[in-house]
Order: sequence, then structure tokens, then C-alpha cells
Amino acid sequence: MSHVIEALQWRYATKKFDNSRYLPEHKIEIIKEAFNLTATSFGLQPVKLLIIKNRDLRQQLVSDSMDQQQVVDASHLLVFCIEKNIDNTYIDAYFKNIQEIRDTPDEILEPYRDYLLSHFKDETPEQINQWSTKQAYLAMGNLLTICAIEEIDACPMEGFNPDGYDTHLGLSKKGLEAVLVMPIGYRATDDMFSGFKKVRKTIEDVILEL
Repeated sequence: MSHVIEALQWRYATKKFDNSRYLPEHKIEIIKEAFNLTATSFGLQPVKLLIIKNRDLRQQLVSDSMDQQQVVDASHLLVFCIEKNIDNTYIDAYFKNIQEIRDTPDEILEPYRDYLLSHFKDETPEQINQWSTKQAYLAMGNLLTICAIEEIDACPMEGFNPDGYDTHLGLSKKGLEAVLVMPIGYRATDDMFSGFKKVRKTIEDVILEL
């Protein structure tokens, strides 16, 4: 069996973390690099990642996380945030970065830049928000796989109060909005869920080959 498949069999949505164990810094660096390498639509990277180690701060977030104790017991808490303003300035910065990294001539980039500027001008704020949120799910999915490969336990969460997170983390001042959270660390030895068999449909039920 592929080691990747074995890792995905090993992972589960961790319900109880060992609050005495912290991830080593080199594991956090892998998380950072993998997040930055995640594919995003147009390559615009409208998602930022907050990595919170401070337990006092995380304790303040528990009540806004449907009282899920994993938020504070995990080694770190990942908060996936989307940029609230995908405007001309943001898009221009993206193309400036392309030029600096690839030294691509402006005349080659200009048609694509004009297309993106026009595209986002025609989108409503709600449509842009929805698009950005989809990119956050891509990032979380990528990090779930990375965590499994690195034997880092994780628990993806949608159930939290974004306004409460904004209050405690000052996200609005940073031009950000929290859309997903994921505690990461090491499972507790007495988390009974770690031994449960995975419940999945058969391959034949979920895969269509034409």
C-alpha cells in the first residue's frame, strides 16, 4: 500500500488532543511552506493563515468555537482567513510579484492583468467572498493531507463564530475574515475515536470511469 494511502488511513478528525505535547518548529515550518504552495484560482492566494500557539488567547476562542476543547488543547490552532478586498491594488501587487520572480515582460502580462481587473470588477462582493472561501477549503484540504503524511493530528472545523474570532484576533483591522479553523497537534492516548474504523462508501460508489 502506498505510504500516502497509509497516512490517510491513519488520520481522523481528532476529538481529543494531548495538551502536554507541542509540535516541533520544523513541523510548523512544513505547514507554512505547504500552505504557501497550495494551488489557488488564478494564483491570487486570497487566503492567509494564522498560526496561534498562545494558549491564553486560544482559551478565549473556545466559547466562539462551539465549546470544542480541541481549540485550546491542541499544540497550535490554524485559522484560515480570506482577504476582504480583492481590488485593483491587490491584483497589481500580484503581477508585480510575477515580474520580480520570473522577470516576465510587461507586454506579456498585460492581457492577463487586464482580464483579471475586468473579471473582478464585474463580480459582486458576495461572489468574491464565495470564491475566496473556496480557496480556503483548497488550502485546508492540502494541509490535511500534509498533516497526515507528517503524522500531525488535525481536526477541521466549520463550527465557529467568525465575529467572535474577529473580536479576539482583530481580523477586520487586518482586512481579513476567518472562514475555517483547524487545531493541530498530537492525539491523546485515550481518544476513543482514534481506533474507530473509517466509514466510507466503496470505491465503486464514489468513482466514475468513462
